[in-house]
Amino acid sequence: MKKTLFFLLFSIGLTAFGQYIDPLEAVDPNIGTVHSRWFFYTPAANPFGMAKPAPSTNGSYGNEWGWEAVGYDGTHTSIEGFVNFHEFQVGGISLMPTNGELITIPGKLENVEEGYRSTFQKENEMAQPGYYSVLLDDYNIKAELTSTPRVSFHKYTYPKGENHLIFDIGNTQGESGPVVDAAVSMIDDHTIEGYVITHPGYVKYYQPGAYVKMYFVAKLDKTTNSILSFNKEDVHFGSKTALGKGAGLALTFKGDEAYQVEVKIGQSYTSIENARLNLKEEANDLTFDQAKEKAQNKWREMLGKIAVKGGSKEHQTKFYTGLYHALLGRGLSSDVNGQYPSITGEVGQIAIDSLTNQPKYNHYNTDAVWGAFWNLTQLWALAYPEYYNEFVQCQLDIYKDGGWLADGVATNKFVSGVGTNYTGLLIASAFNRGIDQYDHEVAYQAVRKNELGWMNRPLGAGKADTKVFVEEGFVPLTQNNEYYSASNAEGSQFSASHTLEYSFSTNAAMQMAKKLHHNDDAKMFAAYGKGWEKLFDEETGFIRPKTTDGQFVKDFDPKKVWTGFQEGNAWQYTFYVPHDVEGLSQKIGPKEFVDRLDGVFETAAITKFGGGEKVDAFAGLQNVYNHGNQPSLHISWMYNFTDQPHKTQYWVREICDVFYGTDETHGYGYGQDEDQGQLGAWYVLAGIGLFDVAGGTLENPTLQLSLPQFDEVKITLDQQFYEGESFVIKTKGDPTKNRYIKSSAWNGQSLDKVFLPWSEYVKGGVLEMKSSAKPTK
Repeated sequence: MKKTLFFLLFSIGLTAFGQYIDPLEAVDPNIGTVHSRWFFYTPAANPFGMAKPAPSTNGSYGNEWGWEAVGYDGTHTSIEGFVNFHEFQVGGISLMPTNGELITIPGKLENVEEGYRSTFQKENEMAQPGYYSVLLDDYNIKAELTSTPRVSFHKYTYPKGENHLIFDIGNTQGESGPVVDAAVSMIDDHTIEGYVITHPGYVKYYQPGAYVKMYFVAKLDKTTNSILSFNKEDVHFGSKTALGKGAGLALTFKGDEAYQVEVKIGQSYTSIENARLNLKEEANDLTFDQAKEKAQNKWREMLGKIAVKGGSKEHQTKFYTGLYHALLGRGLSSDVNGQYPSITGEVGQIAIDSLTNQPKYNHYNTDAVWGAFWNLTQLWALAYPEYYNEFVQCQLDIYKDGGWLADGVATNKFVSGVGTNYTGLLIASAFNRGIDQYDHEVAYQAVRKNELGWMNRPLGAGKADTKVFVEEGFVPLTQNNEYYSASNAEGSQFSASHTLEYSFSTNAAMQMAKKLHHNDDAKMFAAYGKGWEKLFDEETGFIRPKTTDGQFVKDFDPKKVWTGFQEGNAWQYTFYVPHDVEGLSQKIGPKEFVDRLDGVFETAAITKFGGGEKVDAFAGLQNVYNHGNQPSLHISWMYNFTDQPHKTQYWVREICDVFYGTDETHGYGYGQDEDQGQLGAWYVLAGIGLFDVAGGTLENPTLQLSLPQFDEVKITLDQQFYEGESFVIKTKGDPTKNRYIKSSAWNGQSLDKVFLPWSEYVKGGVLEMKSSAKPTK
């Protein structure tokens, strides 16, 4: 007791005297849960974990196109189960504790009594990184969740008497799509195992004939009194096995006093055997409380790689909640023995390290990486280069197994989010910044093929219009009604935005080619990198789509969405030349460039930099700026390339204070798509005042500066990749009240620009900034 009291007082003292805050205490997982996507709310998970147990309020509803908000919504008042797989296009294996009449369907939100779902009160819910609990009102049962990387832990505290535990295996969950097959069986008094195979919408379109497979082995610490199987409402008393759609088991327990049941669920995408192995290796001797402690320690470690002092409580909460989401998404897909689901449908094997006898790296699921270079990969490069390196290695295995890089993968099945493919750029950028522990030549050939390859290119590799871009240097506008890609070899409905994207990514490939001495390729890629110029309309000053005859489209409206531009318009996309900001500024005119930026942000402020208070993922697409979607995320930083960098400092802080919120509805805009950590990662970069418009792709990458929100920031550098031990930013003055940089110095040397070379960052050191309430012009 004395030791505990001492530690508590010591911790309070550290905070009181301006030490680094406890990041775990600053995270609020419930922020932004209204109209959130399937993978958004999984507080009990580990960073980048496979096991993501979480409450579901409407996951059984599924969704029409595979991406709409579903799963857990902050406005809902009943829970239908606790689901263990949560990724883009991946969902399954639900548990639900009940008592009273046994019901085997979840029911609907508007009619709780028809199913096994239960009402709950927000005041009886707790969510922290690595832990979740809630009291189910209808049953007086407390549910608790935690995890190891590949094992979900459930603990249910039942009232005395007869209670049930439902294993709902063969039904749709979130983005899973329809169930194709399922099986669940109790193989001994304490073990249940099974699988579910689903057909998500994106997999169905991008990789026909492929499916997502999820396997599990569950260990219970209490013997059941009776068991039955079911397929939806068709019940089989005494049966220990259920097969096919709707398959599930219902266990019944009895006790004269209140009692607890703990369940450990080993998970895998390859086999029941590997699910059992994952359970054994990670959790065989762990109790629930031990697993919780390990999970929360891991969260403290990972969040603490970017430590902060000072700043307002609101900024601290937004900052660490954003970082939490950036570390939560894109979870493990490989097993402890290095086996992974190959894109071919077989089981692949990661090389084993001869010294540690462990896999040399891991594989991960991922939503599309569209726009990730303005948030996630910059964050990974700054503080988590080991994960970034693993991400590249995973992608190179996909390339070696299937012949192409993947934009997004669900258990290594193609799920290209928007029909493009930025993975080549992400690899080139990693290589460019020294994150390069993989075969360089294999990586380059993968990047090269991603940018130029069009023959026999599968839909899932994205960029269906690569052929015409390679031949013409731009993509012409064509009418294409394909819901997911809207592109083919002749052109695209999103022609202008694709031209801009391909110009950017080929320029990144050019830098990699130069460094690896592929000089002819470098010249070719350099020419493609100027493709954006072919669509710049001198008359209007906008990027403007061209038709197949090479003429600009008629009746051009720069605010029009979807015609030539994906999820945006010409106002937003004209700034989409991150690799040549100076060239774009000269095209528009330097003064007009600044004036246009001014007009954009003054106008955007009216709608809170998104869609106002409209709760919708696509709110704001038609506006001149939309922070709720990827194409705009770099624009506020472009003032740094003009003679008015103080306006970056103003508008970046304004976006942080207005677009981002701290409640369930106003979190990442109002119900806008947080995209597996992308909007959260952007806030983190803004909060520490470091950003690169070009996403690390230029020959000599830089970090552009803004004023941090904190008195001090300390980033622990990974010395597997970087020379230095830490990068520290110290801010003099009040960084909450002040927005502007009065002066700055790097390791004691004055900086006369708002640029810090990446080559200096990796050496480590101290960046000192003096803040000001007034701009320094």
